[in-house]
Amino acid sequence: MPDAVLKVATYNVNSVRARLELVLEWLRREAPDILCLQETKVQDKDFPEEPFREAGYHVVFRGRKAHAGVAIVSQEKPLEVAFGLDDGGPSAGSGEGKSDEARLVRAVIRGIPVVNTYVPQGRSLDSLHFRYKLEWLARLRALFEQHYSPQEPLLWMGDFNVAPEPMDVHNPKRLKKHVDFHPEARAALERVREWGFVDVFRLHHPDEPGQYTFWDYRAREALERGLGWRVDHIWTTEPLARKATRAWIDVEARRAERPSDHTFLVAEFAT
Repeated sequence: MPDAVLKVATYNVNSVRARLELVLEWLRREAPDILCLQETKVQDKDFPEEPFREAGYHVVFRGRKAHAGVAIVSQEKPLEVAFGLDDGGPSAGSGEGKSDEARLVRAVIRGIPVVNTYVPQGRSLDSLHFRYKLEWLARLRALFEQHYSPQEPLLWMGDFNVAPEPMDVHNPKRLKKHVDFHPEARAALERVREWGFVDVFRLHHPDEPGQYTFWDYRAREALERGLGWRVDHIWTTEPLARKATRAWIDVEARRAERPSDHTFLVAEFAT
């Protein structure tokens, strides 16, 4: 008998209500076991839960009006659901609030812990928001240290708002002072990776520049001109990375009518 396949994906939806039909169509076509959404931009009371259930999916979510928001959509019911960083840390003047629950949701699905994050963007290098981003990533590593083990399967997905390597941005020289590619942001993310993560996309595409998941709306014909960033990621611990069979970016979703500025990143695992 062939191994069962676990298909997972992550997508910064940039408003789940605005992109609902796009997401539902993608679910019907691709049938992932798990889809992590970020930047849902909707309060919990207004989240369009029923259409996902009608499509055969469970969904857990936490959001805020017009800002942030995360959700996990899954074929199997998620267990042990929790939201936010649980250290009670400060908001560092960012206005996020102490719990910051609309940026992180975690659960156990098919026996595998899943963490979905929408890492703070940082706004500008001289702002408290950037300091908060760096602190948030440090606190995230502490969460992994407290609750998980690099020797056990763990799946971390989401919009990390950091491009890890020069090949992950279209112009590394010009963008080196951008909050999503600044050396401090990259170092902060690297410290989390060093806990025990493997970048599953790079595992299968180690030397391929020009592989992006985000193209800014504000740049004219950004997709066509290749003005992209790889800031959306699927990372796993080594035991799960060994079972990864492929990973890819679904660029076509960025060409859809009224798309998000991001697109779907997908990976499959033999389980």
